[in-house]
Amino acid sequence: MSRLFQRPLRVLALVLLMLGLGSALFSGCGSDNPAGALHVSSMAQEIGPVSANFIDRALSRAEEQNAAAWILMMDTPGGLISSTDDIVQRILAAEIPVVIFVSPAGARAASAGTFITMAAHVAAMAPNTQIGAAQPVAGGGEDIGGDLRDKVTNDAAADIRGIAKHRGRNEEWAEQAVRESASITGDEAVELNVVDLTANDLDDLIEQLHGRTVVLNPDGDSVTLDIADAPIVETNYNLAESILDVIADPNIAFILTSIGSLLLLVEAFSPGLVGPGVFGVIMLIFGFFALGPLDTNPAGIALLVLALILLIAEVFVAGFGFLGIGGIISLVLGGLLLIGDASVDAERVSIWALVVGAGSVGVVVFGLGALIAVDRRQPKWSFSGSRGIVGKEGTVHNTLSPGGTIMVEAELWSARSAAEAEIPQGAGVRVVDMEGLTAVVESTEPPPTEEDEGPEGNFRPLRS
Repeated sequence: MSRLFQRPLRVLALVLLMLGLGSALFSGCGSDNPAGALHVSSMAQEIGPVSANFIDRALSRAEEQNAAAWILMMDTPGGLISSTDDIVQRILAAEIPVVIFVSPAGARAASAGTFITMAAHVAAMAPNTQIGAAQPVAGGGEDIGGDLRDKVTNDAAADIRGIAKHRGRNEEWAEQAVRESASITGDEAVELNVVDLTANDLDDLIEQLHGRTVVLNPDGDSVTLDIADAPIVETNYNLAESILDVIADPNIAFILTSIGSLLLLVEAFSPGLVGPGVFGVIMLIFGFFALGPLDTNPAGIALLVLALILLIAEVFVAGFGFLGIGGIISLVLGGLLLIGDASVDAERVSIWALVVGAGSVGVVVFGLGALIAVDRRQPKWSFSGSRGIVGKEGTVHNTLSPGGTIMVEAELWSARSAAEAEIPQGAGVRVVDMEGLTAVVESTEPPPTEEDEGPEGNFRPLRS
């Protein structure tokens, strides 16, 4: 394997190990909670893949620990239909009572939140909260036009009517929330049998839930809540989910992968800088990490990886152009195909993210190409540009093993040992060739003599 990639790959392995240990730590904490506890979670985000994964994790934890009930304190403006469907299905299949509490005051269960609230065994709202406005819109928030609008609206209306009927709630109003974007307050929702009760806060909610009988499934299995003195166990977003909630967006993921590619290009152009390579690998990790919960297209991922390979290969090829152009085309096509869900609410990579990401990569690639092309045309005897140091002597600034940096005429240069041998810091070297902006050097230190041998015939190091 090329030495160029050894250091970034070691960093990649370390970061993945840390993420794995962190994930194990986050998922395993709090597993010794007593049975019969009241599990409580909070969510004040848009509904998406991350929130769907979080709800599944929190509810599964409550079920595994035989919780008396799981309460989700929710405030959401809506979100993706696909993620909403996943959440609704998970709540409908819950083995313990699920309570959705729209809170605190001023919160709302809009759009997707309406579906989730009506799917709960018990639905509650705090004062001055709202529910409704569930008419479907496109992924960018714009209206859906034509026959597609009717198709999506009819599907959503049938879905929410089914949820309302399953929970014995107001089917007519539920359909109005979808078709007419109807929206009501908590008190109105109780009067219209949209939700079950209003509560000022969590303590008030627990007091009203105590002694309430909840029907768990269509078979009639029920449970009476005895939670007046139940211990409260909180399950909220862990670190990984909090990060994903910010970056799990196709545009952010594409920009992160573009930045990572740029930094790796800089490292490939000037090996030994280390910093660009390390941060480039980190950016790529976070970029692909952000794509994890999204409905990505394998072809889009493959094109992004191909773009990275072609762009780095372009730095090492004498004739600049074809690989770089191919890499940029792969990057753009990868961004266009990145999200595989064809539903109307799927958020894709925007044209502006494509222009910024691909444009920046193109400028850097062809800028580096121009520098290398000019450098290669300069004769070795010229004292202008990087060729001017060929034949000069200097000292090793950072140990060459075989790559590192040297100091020549008060200037710091990336360098590698011509003999692929380690040259220690402070040793004298002579520049014998240039590879782009990387100096190829040989040691000027005298070879070891017999006087330098140790007691067992081993050479003592030339420098301490």
